[in-house]
Amino acid sequence: MTLPVLHPLRVFEFSAAFGGGHAQASDALSLALEALIPQLIRTQGDFVSYLNRFERLWTLDLYSYWLEYAPGGYRWFYTWTDSEQEPKFITNTFNYLGLPGLLRDLAAAQPGLVLSSFPTNVALADTARRRLGQHFLNVLAVTDYRVHHHWARPEADLLLVASEEAKGQMMHWGRRWGLDESRVAVTGIPISARFTPLLDRTPEQVAALRVRHGLRPGVPLLVVSTGGKGTYPTLGRLLGVLSNLGRPVQVIVTSGRGPKGVERVGGATLHRTGFTLDFPELLAAADLVVGKAGGLTVAETTALGVPMVVYEPIPGQEEYNAEYLLTHAAGLWPRDAHELRRALLNMLDPDERARHSRAARVLGVPDAADRAARAVLAALNAGLGR
Repeated sequence: MTLPVLHPLRVFEFSAAFGGGHAQASDALSLALEALIPQLIRTQGDFVSYLNRFERLWTLDLYSYWLEYAPGGYRWFYTWTDSEQEPKFITNTFNYLGLPGLLRDLAAAQPGLVLSSFPTNVALADTARRRLGQHFLNVLAVTDYRVHHHWARPEADLLLVASEEAKGQMMHWGRRWGLDESRVAVTGIPISARFTPLLDRTPEQVAALRVRHGLRPGVPLLVVSTGGKGTYPTLGRLLGVLSNLGRPVQVIVTSGRGPKGVERVGGATLHRTGFTLDFPELLAAADLVVGKAGGLTVAETTALGVPMVVYEPIPGQEEYNAEYLLTHAAGLWPRDAHELRRALLNMLDPDERARHSRAARVLGVPDAADRAARAVLAALNAGLGR
């Protein structure tokens, strides 16, 4: 059926608390849509909040356990499920996990558009719309640079992917259900509009940003990427390397389990800020980012042209994000603490850092949220919803 763009348009933002990136991408996309459709009514839902105790145990709790204590177990699961021969009992559960809670919220929201930023969500939303007899555009924004089998969901009316390579991967998976290329849009991963005024910053503006946040303009500044949940088991080892580089550095840690404040450890001045709304400015003021390679982090750093030194990424998706940076010369991926020290010292060389920064900017899609919003609006006007 034809699905006209309603005024106001009711949007249900459906994320998943497996990390901060999913919600951030969804929020960035919704705000970009709001600029195109001022009469937008936004409602939010989180997949994890809909899970019962048993479902949560075998999804979020198991995932968190794997990442912190048995990353090899998660790598095995990621690889095992990345196949067309993946057991149906796994992919079919996507249509029912947390369904009662979603049915309740969608019945109340009556959306014309559901934006999902996690693969389970788009399948669950499709089950709900059939149960409720609703009609809406079911959109999935892929928040990694490689399309794992789980991201390839036939229930999606529109699939937003990070790159042309990712589109090719999506089409590879989608050939078995006859995926039409018009349903896959290359938009980049949506990032906050708060990065936009920082894109063309000058050295003088970078120095001013550092002073504003109590940082020294002339000392290298590194931002540590620990992930939205702050569960980064190797943070202590990473900070140990940063404190023993043989040269002074400033280090921003925006999450983690340590107390907030400033402390001196060896040659490093650690600024533990906790979660902060100033993160875009801190990232724009940085010389480089070191740590995990979440999809949103890679999208933000490449947009700003800040190179990355990836260390101990999550097995599977973040390793592929790291490979993406490495392949395009936008970052380094040392595999142990000795390599990490050499990589950091190499990247702190101004000429080497400038080379990687230029490569990062080539990869960056600062207007990804706007591109995604236009693709969604076009799909609404084309009546792609069911």
